Amino acid sequence: MHQGGLLLGPSFFGSIGGFTALVYPFASLVVLDTLAVFGYMIYFFLIGVQMDPWIFKKIERKDISVGVSTVFLAIVLSLSGTFILLARDPSIESNVASSLPAVATSSSVLSFPIVAHYLTELKMVNSEFGRMALSSSLISNMFGFCIITPAILAKQNGSEIIASMQTFISGIGLVLVITLVIRPLILWELRRHTEGEPIKQGFIYMVFIGVVMTGFCSKAVGLNIFFGPLIYGITIPAGPPLGSALMEKLDLITSSLFMPLYFVKNGLVTDVFSVKPKNYLLVQSVILLACVGKFTGGMMSSIYNKVPLKEAVQIGLVMNVQGVLELGMFKMMKQNGAVQEEPFIVMCISMLIVTATITPILRYLYDPLRHHTHRKRRTIMDMKPDSDLQIVVCVHTQENVPAIINLIGGLHPTKRSPIGICLIHLVELVGWAHPILIPHKLNKVSSRKATTSRSIVNAFTILQQSHHHGLITVHPFTAISPYETMHNEVCEMAFDRRASLIIIPFHRRLSSSRMFEPSEAGIKNMNDRVLRRAPCTVAIIVDRAPTVKSSRPETTESRPSLRVAVFFIGGPDDREALAIGARMACQSNISLTIVRLIPNNKVANEDVDETECDKDAVNEVRSQMAGNMRVVYMEEVVKDGTGTVAVIRAMDELYEVIIVGKYHDTRSPLMLGLSDWGEGSELGPVGDMFVLADSNSHSTVLVVQQNNDFLTRQDTMSDIGSSVSTSIREGPTFPLRRSVV
Repeated sequence: MHQGGLLLGPSFFGSIGGFTALVYPFASLVVLDTLAVFGYMIYFFLIGVQMDPWIFKKIERKDISVGVSTVFLAIVLSLSGTFILLARDPSIESNVASSLPAVATSSSVLSFPIVAHYLTELKMVNSEFGRMALSSSLISNMFGFCIITPAILAKQNGSEIIASMQTFISGIGLVLVITLVIRPLILWELRRHTEGEPIKQGFIYMVFIGVVMTGFCSKAVGLNIFFGPLIYGITIPAGPPLGSALMEKLDLITSSLFMPLYFVKNGLVTDVFSVKPKNYLLVQSVILLACVGKFTGGMMSSIYNKVPLKEAVQIGLVMNVQGVLELGMFKMMKQNGAVQEEPFIVMCISMLIVTATITPILRYLYDPLRHHTHRKRRTIMDMKPDSDLQIVVCVHTQENVPAIINLIGGLHPTKRSPIGICLIHLVELVGWAHPILIPHKLNKVSSRKATTSRSIVNAFTILQQSHHHGLITVHPFTAISPYETMHNEVCEMAFDRRASLIIIPFHRRLSSSRMFEPSEAGIKNMNDRVLRRAPCTVAIIVDRAPTVKSSRPETTESRPSLRVAVFFIGGPDDREALAIGARMACQSNISLTIVRLIPNNKVANEDVDETECDKDAVNEVRSQMAGNMRVVYMEEVVKDGTGTVAVIRAMDELYEVIIVGKYHDTRSPLMLGLSDWGEGSELGPVGDMFVLADSNSHSTVLVVQQNNDFLTRQDTMSDIGSSVSTSIREGPTFPLRRSVV
């Protein structure tokens, strides 16, 4: 946007005779200036709304080291370079010479809100280096303020110091009024608000009036007009209900109208060609030293704290990001006489050049999968009989809970193979400046920001309590993140917990009229990214029950019988679905039916290895379940896709839980006519047929995808399965039914 302001100013189009007078007549400049100032106040108010003091709890010693080193080395290098230039070249113009120290110090500091917004825009905020860069930038922001403020006061004479102290005391008074008077009133009104209902419009308008009033008060006591709105925004609780409502109402108009006007206003008074080449090189040299100092300080201190070199370079680059907050600081310095016209223009140009250079380098270096490609994949099939089952459970709303709890209760937790659940309540980031991962204790939601998680955590607490002797343990979290990067939280948690299974809800909800509601695009995109990048098996659960079931789980003795079916065509995903079904069949109240489809004719170009793997998997399960009369194995001989659909429709209303794999060999006649059905769906063709078919079934459908070592899934499965044993066992003689469809 700043580039557009420069284009419309005297640097480019404004130099054409009559252009400025025609497009921006003098009378309109007053309106433009008023709207720009108002937008500037709103912008900093929203920055304050998104800032969350909770991040202080997550700052580590290495973050402090990186943050302090970044600013300290930048200030040392830039000021040293400034004094050397001034000593060696007495011919430097006075307006430039007097500005260089201020240029050095202002270029050495950075702002946490700008870094947070920048990383969010690049979808890197949930990465390991992104989290460290966020915390370090906050420390750098505070350290820079503590260094620069005393330096400014030391240069002032007696009367100026008194005036500055008066302004400082007035600022403290304004902060106290906002914190001790206005904030309690806002919190009081929020306590009266009914949870789940929208904020009253009258209350929103009163908050808007507060933005203008705090801005005017700031200006009246001698502070910058953005100071009051910034502090006012910080005192407002981030996130829902108020913070999210303010962001939804103000963010779009601020970013698309007010801030472009602010940049146009600045561009109209900035002429880049008015800077002399020598002055440009002098100022740019000082700025370059500051950038080198921030990069080197951030990178070297990160390496010292045992951060990998690639991430250390990324942290060093991020520390040089600048934005509108820095532009406002440059303008304030120009108005106060600390920086003259030419150095101000060079600083604006440098801000654009540095940020434009850093962005493509960061995109090139950033690899979200780099840490995980060398790790062994984890699946249900590969689990040892006496190993614990670690599951990452993702929940968006309370409606997702009953079906997931019922499913987990059927996974047969035992003393030899207990179940560990990492529960993640996923909340879209609206009204925060940075993602937050909040851990909870059972029976206690540890943060007011996660009050919506209370009922979800309580339901899983009951699940744990209903299984004695530690058969099920729950570790609950609330992850507040943008949908674009939410999958990183899920995948990172799966890595850390060494999970073998991730359970995520389907992105569409079934209405009371048995029709699926319009899809939630953000959740669907998140599901797709989890499926692509998960280090373990992923299961998408679709609950088609007409009413919300009780989230209070029964004990194993009191739980009613459950009919479970595994729909088996073949391939890695179906073998994983079979492994999940086999584990559930070990529970006394569950009856399992394995429905295997067999092509009527031999398949051309059949993958022999895959076929042998399928036979081996089926025979192994039949061997394990020998003598278990609650397990039934059925073979349906099918001619084409029409027969497959007939089997699906016949099964749909017979079972409470249906487990099916996502991907199947499209060359198989069993998939003829179905290959394009589920194209682009996270459920796959067969999963879509079960879920979206015109049926009154109330069954829960579980669509399973086995991890594939981060390789892109292909329609054919010829490259998969080479690492699986292909030895063949003869299946036992237990219930077998075969029919032709």
